[in-house]
Amino acid sequence: MKRLTRSNEKLVAGVISGISNYINPEWDPTFLRMAFALITFFNPAFILIYFGMALIIPVEKPELRSNEATS
Repeated sequence: MKRLTRSNEKLVAGVISGISNYINPEWDPTFLRMAFALITFFNPAFILIYFGMALIIPVEKPELRSNEATS
């Protein structure tokens, strides 16, 4: 079962990279980061949403990532 976690491949808190990995692990998180930056430019409230998600979403454990790769 897939779980939404913050990624260890992070620029700020790993939220966008974690969402990208949850949706489709083959996607490059850069595209989602650029889309989020564009949306945040027009609606700065998304900054609060981002940091709220950083507090709620758990951090990815390295052993979970290696187990998914072998499945």
